[in-house]
Amino acid sequence: MSHVLVVDDDPVIADLVAFRLSRLGLQVSVERDGEAGLAAARQLRPDLVVLDWMMPRMNGLEVCRALREDADADLARTPVLLLTAKAQEPDLERGFAAGATDFVAKPFSTRELVSRVTAALPPGSVSA
Repeated sequence: MSHVLVVDDDPVIADLVAFRLSRLGLQVSVERDGEAGLAAARQLRPDLVVLDWMMPRMNGLEVCRALREDADADLARTPVLLLTAKAQEPDLERGFAAGATDFVAKPFSTRELVSRVTAALPPGSVSA
């Protein structure tokens, strides 16, 4: 079973994303700020990180950069899906420069989220 780490300071969004992804047969963990998210990624070794950009203590770009620079090569290659309201072209450029794999713009449809998550995970990881 693939494991997804959701890091978002908005509990409504974090819970919605976690609920929808768990319905796909994925194991989901949730953290509410960037520092906790980075620590959880290092401990849990998820298959995918769904990461908000605007968060307290450490923003999503800082978390993404830290993951990409991690000494553990497997963790450094973990796909990162930015889930953010910052989705203008300069924002996308900054996100990809920080190491993001893909973006989903807020407000988002759960159908698009599922499609992007499915594309980021290895084939056969998602059951529905």
